[in-house]
Amino acid sequence: MPVPVPRQRIDSAAPPGASGTATDLTLLVVEDDPAGALAVPELLDAAGTRVRIRTARNLTEAERLLTDDVHCVLVDLALPAPRTAEDDPLAPLRHILRLAPRHAVLALAASADAELAAEAVRVGAQDHLFREELDGRLLSRAIRYAVERKRADAVQVKLTESRLRAQENARLERGLLPTPLLEGSDLRFAARYRPGRSRALLGGDFYDTVRTPDGTVHVMIGDVCGHGPDEAALGVELRIAWRALTFAGLCGDELLSTLQQVLEHERESDEIFATLCTVDIAPDGRRAGMCLAGHPSPLIARHGRAAQLLPYEDSGPALGLLPRARWPRRQVELGATWSLLMYTDGLIEGRSAGPDSPRLGQDGMVEMINRQLAQGLRGEELLDAAVTEVRSLNGGELTDDVAVLALERDRARG
Repeated sequence: MPVPVPRQRIDSAAPPGASGTATDLTLLVVEDDPAGALAVPELLDAAGTRVRIRTARNLTEAERLLTDDVHCVLVDLALPAPRTAEDDPLAPLRHILRLAPRHAVLALAASADAELAAEAVRVGAQDHLFREELDGRLLSRAIRYAVERKRADAVQVKLTESRLRAQENARLERGLLPTPLLEGSDLRFAARYRPGRSRALLGGDFYDTVRTPDGTVHVMIGDVCGHGPDEAALGVELRIAWRALTFAGLCGDELLSTLQQVLEHERESDEIFATLCTVDIAPDGRRAGMCLAGHPSPLIARHGRAAQLLPYEDSGPALGLLPRARWPRRQVELGATWSLLMYTDGLIEGRSAGPDSPRLGQDGMVEMINRQLAQGLRGEELLDAAVTEVRSLNGGELTDDVAVLALERDRARG
């Protein structure tokens, strides 16, 4: 018959808590021999760790004693298997693993069953012990190791789940960004997008551009107030609704009124609103219609002339502010060669010379863009330079979402 494990004495050179890591642990021993390997109520090792011991004679009793304060379960592989799995020598262990998915588990076996003990670890136990070699020091060390390994495994599982979730969210957010539909158009399009949320790919800013069958190019940029995932989701909904309504033939006031209804139905509170700028460019590329809903006016650079803001007069309120608002459509002459820059307020609300300096504002942005145009920058290079300089002037990362896009027409090409 196995010899009971004696109670460990505290080493006089290592008083309880001296290492700063001593923590009481509770062990549940599941074996059907009342005078088996463990016949003491607790162990106390040289590190000052007290291990309280509970015993269960069968799996039913183990289920009753397996409470949240148990840190580790020691399962005797010689336990009778449940009737439904009598041919499986590891059935008692599998049963405990199902009952205690968050607990550390040790397998107890005879030294003659070394292969079975090793299989127990492959099945899910943190370690195995041989009954003939068992003593208090070995058991205490095995329990601490099993508990820490279980914790490490749980942390690794959470990290893996978090990484997979982050990858899935990244793929989802990338998929929600628009793909311009400009086939058949001689206009060149470029866009840059920087969400204000840390580690996010999508913010409350949104944009899109499509070419309808009549040759008209429609472009839109907008901004939902706020910076969280709910605002990002609402921005996506508004962008998709705009694309569908545009292909259905709506524009101007009729389109914006319908978008406001979408916003009112989808927003979480009545305080949520969105600014919007829409531009529809005629098939000949020389004229456009523009609607502003509380949004900053676009910047246009015509051939041989400095860039300037398009008129802001006759603009309407942001979507979601007034229930029966109207948004006039203003005609704009573009000319033969031009570049149109549309942006959200994240581009102009950064600081002009570091913290506590005045905001860059629209005047500062116009000056910056004209300087970059004079350097010969166009398209994607222009947008990259603009966003980079705005961040530099701000003295660090911008806290607001930034979306900026450019449409260009070259007279030589059209």
